[in-house]
Amino acid sequence: MSNEKNRYQKFNFDEYARSCSPDDFLGQTRRTVNGVPVSDEQIKLILNAIRSALDLKPNDTLLDIACGNGALSHYLFDSCAGYCGVDLSEYLISVAKKNFEVLPNYRFVQRGAAEYVRLEPQPEQFTKVLCYGSFQYFPGEDAAEVLRSLFEKFKSVQTVFLGNLPDRERAEDFYKKGLPTDEELLDCCSQMGTWRTRNELAELAGNAGWKVKVSTMPSEFHASHYRLDALLSRE
Repeated sequence: MSNEKNRYQKFNFDEYARSCSPDDFLGQTRRTVNGVPVSDEQIKLILNAIRSALDLKPNDTLLDIACGNGALSHYLFDSCAGYCGVDLSEYLISVAKKNFEVLPNYRFVQRGAAEYVRLEPQPEQFTKVLCYGSFQYFPGEDAAEVLRSLFEKFKSVQTVFLGNLPDRERAEDFYKKGLPTDEELLDCCSQMGTWRTRNELAELAGNAGWKVKVSTMPSEFHASHYRLDALLSRE
């Protein structure tokens, strides 16, 4: 009985994306509310938050880690000189390449986050880093390695924006009918990924060398009541 109670559904982005229509870009990356794609106004709120946090300039080169299918990030192309989106999902990257890639300056690469930052041969080309709505799905060791490699290798990067993270201190505001088990809340492969407190985020980033400033989206953002954003900086 106990095992049955603790059982919960795992989540795989690649499998889920393949179950959606080829042109359902928002659905493929679960930018939905109750299965309905979010409005243009919600997308604008997200884009404004990203541009503002990273202070994107025309001469910036942006690394977008776990970029999904590019449906969100392609709106940032006009705010920077170069862009590389990286994602583990072969399917989502194929969608990005077909619909949003603009070579040679705006490209997409299929590779896991930790592997990419570990092996990137020219890390100095990037000036800003984005990871939106995805960091919570990284295994703990990968999350630590990504932050450490970005700090140690990507010397031109002064700021990293981790957006749309589930806030452990407000999980009750999302799970109205009662919290799931700690096992589920801490599992990066669960439907919501790993829920972290602000202190846990600060410790994780601090161990890699980063300073952290946490913020929340405006109240009109559909997930503002249980999500937070984290801006990482060297100083």
